Amino acid sequence: MVAVVELSSGPGTGAAYARAALGMLPGARRGSALPEIEMVHRGVVVDRGHLAAYDRVCGFRLSDTLPATYPHVLAFPLAMRLMTMPEFPLPLIGLVHVANRITVSRPLSADSRLDLSVRAADLRDHPRGRRFDLVTTAAVDGAEVWREVSTYLRVTKPAAAREHAGAATATTPGAATTPGGARTGGALWRVPARVGGDYAAVSGDRNPIHTSRLGARLFGFPRPIAHGMWTAAHALAGLEGRLPPAYTVDVAFKQPVLLPAKPAFTATRTATGWEFALSSKRPHLTGSVIAAAS
Repeated sequence: MVAVVELSSGPGTGAAYARAALGMLPGARRGSALPEIEMVHRGVVVDRGHLAAYDRVCGFRLSDTLPATYPHVLAFPLAMRLMTMPEFPLPLIGLVHVANRITVSRPLSADSRLDLSVRAADLRDHPRGRRFDLVTTAAVDGAEVWREVSTYLRVTKPAAAREHAGAATATTPGAATTPGGARTGGALWRVPARVGGDYAAVSGDRNPIHTSRLGARLFGFPRPIAHGMWTAAHALAGLEGRLPPAYTVDVAFKQPVLLPAKPAFTATRTATGWEFALSSKRPHLTGSVIAAAS
């Protein structure tokens, strides 16, 4: 039976990072299974100033309609609270975000009061370690309007961590191949080094691999890397105005984007929505948007 932990206000992430650091100390005890706990925060009101800051950092137009990726940052403190519990089986530090799926049931207005929930599910083995899903939902007036499944991997081999647990398939910058074989032109992103810190400020995700050269080097990266959810958000911003009112976006995170960077973004319209990719010499991200059935 799942125990529901209700929070009357959004928890901060500073204490969670402190707990994460303590969890890395020798002798720290952990559970063997995912905790049967659902973190819930009801009646969350969108701060329009924060929304505007998020829109600017990720490249969205300023609007009262929430980007599909925005509820992720609203629920991030709940996720941190859950994943830094002493009984959580995997340490937070070192987890790799390998995939993300978001389903938008209808456009979300900044006027909506959101009931957010986060729970962990499906801990399973992987050739490079263990992975699990973090399931997050947003409801309005009792009806679910948004759902996210974030897949995280705990790698046990340093080489896998450096590869961001993704496939190392060479691609040609500025071009992508659709299943039908058609190639499309792309747009060159200019991603400054400050993106790591700017996104950390609006998301609350202050993992040092995104903001510190030293922190990045500790995990095998020569310099800070962009947040995966920033790349996903910026990709959707590139399709803004061309997305259906209800859809599912699937993203697979491949090689990290070392900051600063000039990766190539490509997008192709399909019969059901869009396919898109971000690449340099190797792929950083691949994804698709599929419209909901009418």
